Amino acid sequence: MALPRGERPTLKMIAFMTGYAVTTVSRALNDAPDIGAETKRRVRLVADQIGYRPNRAGVRLRTGKTQVISLILNTQEEVMGITSHLIYGISEVLAATPYHLVVTPYSYSNDPMEPVQYVLETGSADGVVLSRTQPDDPRVRLLAERGLPFATHGRTDMGLCHPFHDFDNAAFARRCVEELAARGRRRLALLAPPPEMTYHRHMVTGFVEAVHDLGLDEISVPGITVDSSLADIRTATAHLMRSPSRPDGIISGSGAATFGLVAGIEAAGLALGREIDLCSKQSTPILSWFRPQIGVVDEDVRQAGRELAHAVLGHISGRDAASLQTLMRPTGPVWAANPATVVADP
Repeated sequence: MALPRGERPTLKMIAFMTGYAVTTVSRALNDAPDIGAETKRRVRLVADQIGYRPNRAGVRLRTGKTQVISLILNTQEEVMGITSHLIYGISEVLAATPYHLVVTPYSYSNDPMEPVQYVLETGSADGVVLSRTQPDDPRVRLLAERGLPFATHGRTDMGLCHPFHDFDNAAFARRCVEELAARGRRRLALLAPPPEMTYHRHMVTGFVEAVHDLGLDEISVPGITVDSSLADIRTATAHLMRSPSRPDGIISGSGAATFGLVAGIEAAGLALGREIDLCSKQSTPILSWFRPQIGVVDEDVRQAGRELAHAVLGHISGRDAASLQTLMRPTGPVWAANPATVVADP
């Protein structure tokens, strides 16, 4: 529906076209709990048709709300499309609300507290989504102390109940160990996340317990993590695979890191599926195209974004934090052409 040239859509226009009062229209657009679903649907439909966009400065003056969710992301998380999938999932949920997403980036060389402090000092967001969570995360502690709603991609271990969404990395590692053992592999290695990350603890615990339970041998992978450069992973893997104590099965905690592992294995003159099997987590369905011999477990990062959006919105609305925690469980791994699937538990 086109408006006369130069005329800006307003709440009054929507009220006239829907037959509702201006206050009802305003509350429907702001997702007020006392407004019915059908009223909200009708108001939003008309608002979309005429291209209505709220004056955010005015909204902030009236309500004290920015209608912004800040996603604080490390700039190096774009490898394998993790960032884009996370943003898409969050944006998909926010599209049905008055909120919009602003990405606040930082790099490994910066203090990860800086973007959080900036949001708090400027009041530039009503809620925050954090990634790369640590067991005792100072960002989480600060946000909780200041009362700004937030959700984390990953769990903490600091005795603080807060909204989160996580992938069950312990179950991922156990499944990979069990599948590699079923394929006859006895000497297993894990390329794990950096030790300061919470999911390092989960993944290593699942791996070590499964190796012990099945009577297998654990082979260490010294000097590298999934965050190491592909060149460093290739070099370290090639050296490991040329040693007399080389593994015959490797688990990779990152799809991006798996490219370095494959390069190192092949540089050592070994073949996937023959001398060694490789099982990897991935967030983009590319590894089985790259090397069909790789066993893959999918982590649905787009679904993670949806869960995180629901969690932070729920925190903003005052829901209990314990009800805003979800854990995605892996199924698989799967070799050859069949992708693995995951399910999210509420």
